[in-house]
Amino acid sequence: MITGTLAEAASRAEAIVKGGGSARELAVLRADWDDEIEAGARNPDYRVRGVAYRAIAQFQFRQKLELLRRGLEDESAGARGSALIALISLSADHPGDANAYRPLLNELAARDPNSAVRRLAMACLRNGTADRGTIQLLEGIADDDEADREVRESAGASAAFLMKKSRTK
Repeated sequence: MITGTLAEAASRAEAIVKGGGSARELAVLRADWDDEIEAGARNPDYRVRGVAYRAIAQFQFRQKLELLRRGLEDESAGARGSALIALISLSADHPGDANAYRPLLNELAARDPNSAVRRLAMACLRNGTADRGTIQLLEGIADDDEADREVRESAGASAAFLMKKSRTK
């Protein structure tokens, strides 16, 4: 039975995941909230979309990764940021998730008008495999005097991290 809000249910799901709860309990919660996550991701209010994107990660809902693409392409910087936070969480133990969105992440890191979104995209790229093209892109951003200082620092740190990662493989 569904009671409460999507944010509350997502918090319960996250507690189950982090607290070592049962996979069955999480599966039941996912089934109960599946439609609400889908509807939330399509809601005209960017705040509702943001909650839905974050919920995908909190529910560890790998089947909803394609919804995150919608979030990464959202008109709202807040919704894009929420989708990136979700993808960072999901790709932490599954680099393939970040790799699947690499072209879009590279685009966000290089050209998004919001500097926080750019930095989140760079953080997400760190979870993927060390791709030479991505490293070169990040090094270019780090050397761009026109870019925001925090963006340059994040790009430099991410490029260095990926370079180190490429040498340890």
